[in-house]
This record gives sequence, structure tokens and C-alpha cells, in this order.
Amino acid sequence: MYLEEQIRKETAIRVAQLMLTAARTAPKARGTDNIVLAIAEQSEIVEIAKRMEEIGNRPNGPAFFLRDAANILQSQALVLMGTRIKAQELQICGRCGYENCEEKNKFPDIPCTFNTGDLGIAMGSAVSVATDQRIDNRIMYTVGQAVLELRLLGEDVRIAFGIPLSISPKNPFFDRK
Repeated sequence: MYLEEQIRKETAIRVAQLMLTAARTAPKARGTDNIVLAIAEQSEIVEIAKRMEEIGNRPNGPAFFLRDAANILQSQALVLMGTRIKAQELQICGRCGYENCEEKNKFPDIPCTFNTGDLGIAMGSAVSVATDQRIDNRIMYTVGQAVLELRLLGEDVRIAFGIPLSISPKNPFFDRK
């Protein structure tokens, strides 16, 4: 016999794997995939939480980084999602603020709106899987900031988010102080 408490982590990891699949198969602009996906292991969750605490404790550091660090330590799994910045090489666009991709490429750290849009669609696909499985989750910019500083998704990933998953009686990501 398995008591439900014994399989929470295993279930959360399995759902996280399905979330990565949903994110990977989400539509991408011009079929170009710049999305980077991962599931953090427990040791990485602790490392990310420590960096979030460090950010929150900096002079003028936002206190919500501390709250979110405590939140992710309550999760059974943590999905990480990011994107590389790569222009779509369009002649007519300007959505990034530059006339075209050639002009935008002179500023490689300026996001292409298609990269950020693709990441948003991928995150939406991923969290819908978690929601369909009744797993509590929340997209967190704070996790992404720590992941970027730690370079966990690679040197070329410039935008990242984290999605902690929790199987518990109360949602720790919304029912919080």
C-alpha cells in the first residue's frame, strides 16, 4: 500500500516532466525554438532559494524575494524555463523598438518580442498541465532572477522564470503572508 504522502514528490516530478513536454511542443515564432527547460533537483532548489534570499537582503532588495524563497522550499518540484535572445531576422517588424532585426542585433541584450512571446506561450502550456493535474503552482519572476544570476540555464539565457509545484492541503504560493 502507498499512502498519498509517500508519492507526492514522485507525482510532482512526473507532472513537471509533462510540463516540459507541453512547453517544448508549444508554438514558436517561425518554428524557431530558443526555449531552455529544466527541472531543478532538491540541491538546486536550495541553491536557488539561497540566492533569492541574498537578493532580498541586498540594500533596497525587495522583501518578496525572501517570501518566495521560503515558498519554493515547500515545493516538491521546480520547473525552470528561459529563453535565449535571438532576433527572427524580419525585414519589417519594429516591435522591439528598433526598425528591423538588423538594427536590433546591434543590441544583443535587447529582447526580441517573439522570444518573450514564445516563452509566455510555453509557460502557459506548462502551467495548464499542472492545473489539469490539480498541482498547485505559480509562475515566479523571483526564481528566474536567481536562476539567471546563477546561470543555471546557460550563459546565453537572458530571461527566465520558475514554476514551483506543491501537493499539499493549502497552496503555499497563494495562501501566503
